Amino acid sequence: MKKIVTICGPTGIGKTNFAIAIARHFSGEIVGADSMQIYKYMNIGTAKPDSDELKMAVHHLVDFLDPKQGFDAGQYATQAGTVIDSLIEKGRLPIIAGGTGLYIRALLHGLFRARPVCEKTLSELTRLQGERGSLFLHEQLKNCDPVAAKKIHPNDSFRVIRALEVFQTTGQPISNKQKDHDFKESKYQSLTIGLRMDRKHLYARINQRVDIMIRQGLLHEVNFLIERGYSLDLKSMQSIGYRHMGMFLKQEVDFDEAVRLLKRDTRRYAKRQFTWFNREKDLIWLEPSQTDKAFELIEKFLKK
Repeated sequence: MKKIVTICGPTGIGKTNFAIAIARHFSGEIVGADSMQIYKYMNIGTAKPDSDELKMAVHHLVDFLDPKQGFDAGQYATQAGTVIDSLIEKGRLPIIAGGTGLYIRALLHGLFRARPVCEKTLSELTRLQGERGSLFLHEQLKNCDPVAAKKIHPNDSFRVIRALEVFQTTGQPISNKQKDHDFKESKYQSLTIGLRMDRKHLYARINQRVDIMIRQGLLHEVNFLIERGYSLDLKSMQSIGYRHMGMFLKQEVDFDEAVRLLKRDTRRYAKRQFTWFNREKDLIWLEPSQTDKAFELIEKFLKK
């Protein structure tokens, strides 16, 4: 199988700098795995690599899609696979880097589903989970798919929501469709590194990064997008940061409250990302400062 390196972890932890260090050390190129950094014009709120970072390492699947266009994990896996093949042909190490767990899992294992995920249903289920809690959704799953409910822990909100989405959009239990938790055998031989740090430290970094985004002009960026005809109702504009600035612009909250909610929701997103990546098999956890350890692991992996 083709060898790749995958860098994942929660938002704000430093995946970009970590991946750049690996790319420079191993003559590699970075393939983004972020469901928001794919969009044009959305730079500040997505923490997209800046011009200096782009000079240090070549990035693919970043800043290429119009915010009005849809994009799902299946499309990502197809396009990322094409990029990986071209990099390997050139003798460059593909380094997958990002925090969108479904993109990474789809790339490494492939999805069994023949149809795209219904984002509207996922959003509604996520809203219910936030309002009523995971146990409420798990009880719903027991009613429609007791086999899946027995296998999925009530606190595993990701898999509960996915199972409910499949049932609600197809009328069939996910337990009738899936093998090995919805994914197939590995397509690539990946050394997968997850970045972690003390949760309080990460949350402080997230709060600080939001403050930086505000100073850089996140509100101006959202206004710019609106002026270009991008509705606040678009999926891309309903993401973290853009949704919150939209709430302020629609006078639903004052600015300080919009920023407070942005920080809170980003911290919650990071927690969900940790939950997702903790389920990944053969993932090696490192601190963002442990680049030397990563170099050592990758050298051994490539020599096998």
